[in-house]
Amino acid sequence: MRSYLVLLMCFLFLIQYFANVVWIGNFVVIMAILAFIASAINASGFPRIIAIIMMGTGMLLEINKGTGLEGISQGILLILPLLCLVTLAPLLSLPLKLGGYFQSVDSLLRNLLHHPRQLFAGITTILFILSPILNLGSVRIINEFLTDLKLPSAMSAKSYLIGFSTALLWSPYFASVSLVLYYLGMSVGTYILYGISLSFLSLVIGNLLFFLWERSHPLTKSSIPEKPLDRKHQKQLVQLALFVVILMTSSLTIEYLTKWSMIVIVSLISIILPLIWGMITGWNRINPMLIQFRDQSVPMMSNEITLFMSAGLLAHAIQGTRFANTISEYLTVIAHQSFLLFALAVMAIVLVVTYVGIHQIAVVAALAMQLNAHELGISNLALAMLLLLTWSISSSLSPFSGLNLMVSRIAGISGVETGLRANGLHLSIMAVLGIGIIMFII
Repeated sequence: MRSYLVLLMCFLFLIQYFANVVWIGNFVVIMAILAFIASAINASGFPRIIAIIMMGTGMLLEINKGTGLEGISQGILLILPLLCLVTLAPLLSLPLKLGGYFQSVDSLLRNLLHHPRQLFAGITTILFILSPILNLGSVRIINEFLTDLKLPSAMSAKSYLIGFSTALLWSPYFASVSLVLYYLGMSVGTYILYGISLSFLSLVIGNLLFFLWERSHPLTKSSIPEKPLDRKHQKQLVQLALFVVILMTSSLTIEYLTKWSMIVIVSLISIILPLIWGMITGWNRINPMLIQFRDQSVPMMSNEITLFMSAGLLAHAIQGTRFANTISEYLTVIAHQSFLLFALAVMAIVLVVTYVGIHQIAVVAALAMQLNAHELGISNLALAMLLLLTWSISSSLSPFSGLNLMVSRIAGISGVETGLRANGLHLSIMAVLGIGIIMFII
């Protein structure tokens, strides 16, 4: 029942986006609230508590502002595109699973076991390619391939976190990029080259730091016999990279031609692509996976749905409050004095709030809605890059973020060790270089 509520909510939102009928919008809000309640019941302990607190706080703030039910509805409608993206994007993995591409990735990584630095580069590069469309599922897939190899904790913590966090900076299939650009009113096409440049810089720095780290901490090479990579797997790896490129190019082309929201475009592609794949390869192959998605994958998203919806409502409710206006005025004054101090202040606010368990959506979305780039004396592009750089760093550092929780569990170390000890230097360098680059384009 919970899966049907969530999926119906997504499909009704997509209909409402194009039809723009008031009663459908009201019905979507009702469905979203029911989906939140159903997901909250199934969510894990801490995410459920945080989500209920944020949802309750958001509703109270809307009532206190005098907006009441209308404000609550607007807050939910603003976050619904992101919920659709998070729910439907995993469908893109179905053609890759059916095509046997993940077996080729497995073969590649096992072929690199005798070369720790190349293996690290392989893991981070594969995550750089897969994460933009598979989200945290990419980390799960890579870990399934390597789980029997028992990689050192430090290597797992560094490779998974560095490889995945790059996608947070540029992929339109990610909540971070979609939400920030959506609230700032920017097209993905305007931003994406800058985002890819930042993510590639992060990938290079991460690999250089591991090269230096590995010289001081030599890793034991695998005893498994080394063998060349099969030509079939080589071909499929090239096809996998092309698949991602074509997917991104298609999304940007559709956005340019139609001016639709990128979140809506990604959601539509996530639905249409598996259907086309099923028509070409046969429904008997993809139908069981669609049923599995409905019955297993969607219910597993309870934490994400509750956290995203409650954080989105809270961010909307905070907008225009005395507290938010004070922070905005304070940051505006700092920005006029020094962009460097402004950037550090924004980064400090986000890191502190997320480090205590509040989701990035709540604080970054609130800043995106509250701050005005023109009043700050900077460009929308600079503000978007700063917010996304901060989001990426906070996701890696916060022991309560989904990324940090998963990687720390895989590596067998605490979230603090995963973020600060294993990746603190990399994140610090990225913060310094990232802010430096943004200062050139403000």
